Amino acid sequence: MPLQNRVTPTGDIVASEHRGTFTGNRGIIHDPATRTLLNKRWSSPAWLTCVCEFRGRRRKVMSRQSWTELFFLDEATAFAAGHRPCFYCRRDDAKRFRSCWESGNGVSDLSAKAMDAVLHAERLDRGKKRLHPLLLPIAGLPDGTMVQANGETYLVANGKTLRWSFAGYDRADVTGPAMLLTPPSTVRAFEAGYRPVLHPSAAAAPD
Repeated sequence: MPLQNRVTPTGDIVASEHRGTFTGNRGIIHDPATRTLLNKRWSSPAWLTCVCEFRGRRRKVMSRQSWTELFFLDEATAFAAGHRPCFYCRRDDAKRFRSCWESGNGVSDLSAKAMDAVLHAERLDRGKKRLHPLLLPIAGLPDGTMVQANGETYLVANGKTLRWSFAGYDRADVTGPAMLLTPPSTVRAFEAGYRPVLHPSAAAAPD
């Protein structure tokens, strides 16, 4: 039976048989004896996105009193949930993201802790996912941005929208009013040049 460790763009952590392309964590939020989640869904404001392979290290998922391994379809999914690149296993990506985040948000010399504080305020609303008004019309949003409409989640790529699922993306137009899932400060980092890694299905989806 799949473990409860797959993250949706809304930040929920559920069980799914589909594998992700990125891992990450929010601190320790599981019981290693049962390999199940605790009631809390984060123990640190540093919500990280990590690579699944790093220096040949192997871990048995959710079996140690260490960070709780979470998994994402792709980097865009992790960003929508409120995560950012890890400065340890993804140092170059994290530095590039911080540079774009600073440029897009008009700040400089930003510490990871300060960035996490902004993201934490943008990702949560009294413990639940915070939705934001669109910064631009959907077609003008930068690649990698995610929106929600009528209970569905959509990725913006090349001015088009793709419907998200644990298995990947399929082409679908947004119907009805949409709200922004990806934190606004992260969207501004995308506008400043950061390009999140997308699941291969995003490129394969028909027009």
